[in-house]
Amino acid sequence: MKKRGRKFIILLAVLLPVLTGILILRKDIRINPVLVGGYELRGVDVSHYQGAIDWEELARQDLDFAFIKATEGSGHLDECFYDNWKAAGETELYIGAYHFFSFDSAGETQAQFYIDTVGDLSGKFAPVIDVEYYGDKKNNPPEKAEVVRSLRELLLILEEEYQVKPIIYTTRSAYKDYLEGEFTDYPLWVRSVYCPPSFLFGDDWTFWQYTDTAVLDGYQGDEKYIDMNVFRGTRKELEALLVDL
Repeated sequence: MKKRGRKFIILLAVLLPVLTGILILRKDIRINPVLVGGYELRGVDVSHYQGAIDWEELARQDLDFAFIKATEGSGHLDECFYDNWKAAGETELYIGAYHFFSFDSAGETQAQFYIDTVGDLSGKFAPVIDVEYYGDKKNNPPEKAEVVRSLRELLLILEEEYQVKPIIYTTRSAYKDYLEGEFTDYPLWVRSVYCPPSFLFGDDWTFWQYTDTAVLDGYQGDEKYIDMNVFRGTRKELEALLVDL
């Protein structure tokens, strides 16, 4: 019996990690909320989906920073941006405004729309450009050369305007298809909600969106969940990403 017991324990020790890995790959379990405990700085990203936000209440929930959706393409303004921008700016959070990149619009006009909408970023994060598939783009991906050209144009105009390198947010599929090896000198914010980002992006990342199913107090939108992120570094390193006053 003792020998059988030892064999069972050994078998269990072998099978448990394998089973856990399978469940993670199948997206049946999420281990990220446990793994982020070692990161000092965490924050949220929001858009109109969170509706009206009580920023004072939200900021009290152990948050250090927040990214707020501002613009999309060359003409779509997030309906909650101005309210969020003003109210969040009155808290002690580090804040930034992000732009949803359009595959169907010129980089120059997208950059100008962001600049006209957001304006001065003194003391705020560098502009963030969200590059991910939308609509039918994943099934009908645009030509890489054209996307890279348009995105580079957008980034360079923003960098010239704000004198700081923009931050690029991306998903695994968009990263592999368009970004990998192309924009290596820009801070990278990655989405990896089922596993550590090193599995999907290697070690080249600055922010990690680790879950899209967090629930916090302080917002009243149709979406009950809120995205959570961590910063890979110290507070001083985080402040280095702010636009100079």
